[in-house]
Amino acid sequence: MRRETKRSHALPPLLAVLVSLQFLASNAHHIVIAQVHGVSRASVSRAIKTFCQALCGLINQFVVFPRDDMIPKTQKRFYAIAGFPDVIGAIDCTHIKIAGPTVNEEEYVNRKGFHSINVQMICDPTFKFTNIVAKWPGSVHDARIWRESDICAQFEREEIQGTLLGDSGYPCRKFLMTPYQAPQTQSQERFNNSLCKTRVLVEQSFGVLKRRFPCLSYGLRMKPSACLNVIGACVILHNMGFEFNDIFPRTCDDSREIPIVSDYQGPSTGSSYRDFIANAFFN
Repeated sequence: MRRETKRSHALPPLLAVLVSLQFLASNAHHIVIAQVHGVSRASVSRAIKTFCQALCGLINQFVVFPRDDMIPKTQKRFYAIAGFPDVIGAIDCTHIKIAGPTVNEEEYVNRKGFHSINVQMICDPTFKFTNIVAKWPGSVHDARIWRESDICAQFEREEIQGTLLGDSGYPCRKFLMTPYQAPQTQSQERFNNSLCKTRVLVEQSFGVLKRRFPCLSYGLRMKPSACLNVIGACVILHNMGFEFNDIFPRTCDDSREIPIVSDYQGPSTGSSYRDFIANAFFN
């Protein structure tokens, strides 16, 4: 955060951090923050930009997808919620409102009619985010963001073992379970109920994130490229907060034994595997 300059006195790193945190936590205009701290508006803008870029450089340390011995513990915690087996994450997208950009403005208008960045995130059972994709304009559909993401490619190459839960906007795959559109049996209804009760964690995680950082709720007044760093910084701080117990975390009961999903021998389609899960665990 230390900035060398020959023109004047740069903001001390601690003040730059505090200025940046005040913006993320209040969404105040830069000129207001500048007046509070007795610095220039340009200094506030530079501090926020530098702080968010520095934090995003640490994203691989604080936004970590479950691997190896973390997977069984994560699956147990998800199973304790509503009895859905083999789950290692809940996935969804959320729109972060932004000011209308001057370049490719129409691409950022989402289906609700305002400018946004459509951000895909995966959460664990404790409201922490384990994966984030923040680069797509608001007009891009959730399914496309998932299809072109690195995490999707890793699942397709079978580098990750486990199941994600998504809503009906996603394609049903063996590694991505979505609800039945029109359940025909009680087992399918119970499957849907369990999936929805478990998947709602990602929507609750979005709510916690946006309440902690109102700048993501009220909208970002900066260029889209700068917005991406702000979003990433907020997610990192969100995860760091849970690690350091700054708020009461969601408790998880991982004492229940999770049933073992036997080797599936049927067709490789997602709908066939969904039928297998519904009949084997919700019949």
